[in-house]
Amino acid sequence: MSATPYTDLNALAAAFRTELATKKFILLYAYNGTGKTRLSTAFKDFGKNGDQRDTLYFNAFTEDLFTWDNDLDNDRERVLKINKDSHFFDGLGELEMDNRIRPLLSRYADFDFRIDTDEWQISFAREVNKANPGEQPRFEPENDIKVSRGEENIFLWCFFLAIVQLAMDDDGTGPYKWVKYVYIDDPISSLDEHNAITVASHLAQLLKKEDNKLKTVVSTHHTLFFNVLCNELKRAKRYFLSQDKEPGSYVIRETGDTPFFHHVAALSALYEAEQSDRLFTHHFNMLRSILEKTASFHGYENFSACIKQGADDEDGVLHTRLVNILSHGNYSLYEPQAMLAENKRYFREILHSFINRYPFNPALFPAPAAPAPEVAPTS
Repeated sequence: MSATPYTDLNALAAAFRTELATKKFILLYAYNGTGKTRLSTAFKDFGKNGDQRDTLYFNAFTEDLFTWDNDLDNDRERVLKINKDSHFFDGLGELEMDNRIRPLLSRYADFDFRIDTDEWQISFAREVNKANPGEQPRFEPENDIKVSRGEENIFLWCFFLAIVQLAMDDDGTGPYKWVKYVYIDDPISSLDEHNAITVASHLAQLLKKEDNKLKTVVSTHHTLFFNVLCNELKRAKRYFLSQDKEPGSYVIRETGDTPFFHHVAALSALYEAEQSDRLFTHHFNMLRSILEKTASFHGYENFSACIKQGADDEDGVLHTRLVNILSHGNYSLYEPQAMLAENKRYFREILHSFINRYPFNPALFPAPAAPAPEVAPTS
């Protein structure tokens, strides 16, 4: 699996823009904390020139364009405030966004909303059963509610999709004529499998429309979401993003027609980290993910089946427990913590046992170079 290194995220963003001159879609898989959101920002910033821009993007910063006013005094009228100064809302005043968002939202949610373009705020409502137990259902609207975090995320996603549709339909005279690229980073966090498939399929159908002239990058840490998009957008370039050996540098590897094999690239990255003695606590998270995918591929219910065990092998049980415990920490790639020496020893034992047990391509795991022989001093 060939790898292409980049000195930083700006270099990778520039490379993506060059590639999109001839390609329509780029799909990118990366673990959380690797740099996906920062990459989307770097890509967007390349297209900024004063007040001009060319990228409509959806990432963690998109949520910051909306803030809750919870009516702390009366606890009654809760609204979502809109940052009216953002270009994201260029067409909000005149394009009846309510009617554009509502058909999209109905796929996923049972609440309604109203956009007030005078006050730049959004209010939500839901039909609630007011009947007493045993009575016939009696539904009445409950207004000015605060929706859950998940419902808010799906609303913002549908808001974004409505704007993408406007940008796709723009004939060069509308409020979104400036959009040339669409960059989507992890559209919905913590998706269950059903919604991952639904959102990915819906997005793919929108992007595949024949009249879509926009170039698109989608990055995600969600394996199923990534694979559905790969199956739907068959001509897209598909990459796995990881950090390189040098701090701040990155590597992308093409996944080809088998996007699930990103875990092979991850395994190679773990081997490189182990060989260079740059092991951090979050590497146990990556190792567990690889073990789980391998176990699933071979039809096992638990990743422990992929850890060497035998009748007299106590390490099999111990190693399973260690991976269980050490992969559940809230570790961050932004503030990596070095492994303790004892945990490094266990990590190496589990990793090398796994690599030796399964017939991976040995070229992915080159042996370390032998030390140069000592030269006796000349007299």
